[in-house]
Amino acid sequence: MKWLNRLDRKIGRFAIPHLMILLSGVMLGIYVWDFLMPEYGITSLLYLDLNLVAQGQVWRLITFLFLPPDTSVLWILFSLYFYCLIGNSLENEWGAFRFNVFYLFGMAGAILAALFTGGVGTNVYLNLSLFLAFAAIYPEFKVMVFFILPIKIKYLALLDLLFLLVMLVLGDWNIRISILMSFLNVLLFFGGDFLRNLKQQAGYWKTRRNFRKYNRR
Repeated sequence: MKWLNRLDRKIGRFAIPHLMILLSGVMLGIYVWDFLMPEYGITSLLYLDLNLVAQGQVWRLITFLFLPPDTSVLWILFSLYFYCLIGNSLENEWGAFRFNVFYLFGMAGAILAALFTGGVGTNVYLNLSLFLAFAAIYPEFKVMVFFILPIKIKYLALLDLLFLLVMLVLGDWNIRISILMSFLNVLLFFGGDFLRNLKQQAGYWKTRRNFRKYNRR
C-alpha cells in the first residue's frame, strides 16, 4: 500500500498513539457512569443515529465508538482488556498511523452501514474487525477461554467467521450491510494478501493437476 506509506510520511505525526487504550478507558468510564447513574441515560446521547445527526447532534458520528459492550461487569473488564491487548499489538505491528487508518476505515464503514440501514449504527462489527485482524497477524496467540481453557486465536477467529457467514446468509439486509460495511478496513489491509494467497493456491492445484495428468500417460 504505497499510498499509505506516503500518507504516513506526510501526516503520520498527527496519529493518536495507544488509541485503543484511550477508547477502552472512555468505554469503561461510560459503563461505570451508566451503571451507577442509569437515570441519566448517558448511552442514549451517544449512539449513532443519523436522523439525530441531521438535526445537529453531530457528536454521534464519533461518540458511538465510546459505547461499551452490553454485558456483565466481569465480562466487560475482560473485553476492554482484550481491546487494549489487540489494539496495542496491531499498533506495534503497523505503527500508530496505520492502526489509526485501520480504525478510521472501520468507523467510516459503520457510518455508511447506518446510512443504508435506516440511520442507526453500531460499533460491534468494527471492534470484531480488530479481533480478526489480530488473528490474521498472530494466529498462534493463545487465549484463556473461561480463564482455564487455552485456545489458539485462529480457531476463535474461524468461529467468528462462521458466525458472520451464518448472519450474512440468514440475517436481513440491514445486518448484511452492517457486517460488510464495517469490514472495509479488513478488506483494505488484508484483501491484497488474500487474493495473492488464492492465486498461489490456484497455481499449486493447477501444477498438481498437470503433474497427475503427466504421470497417467
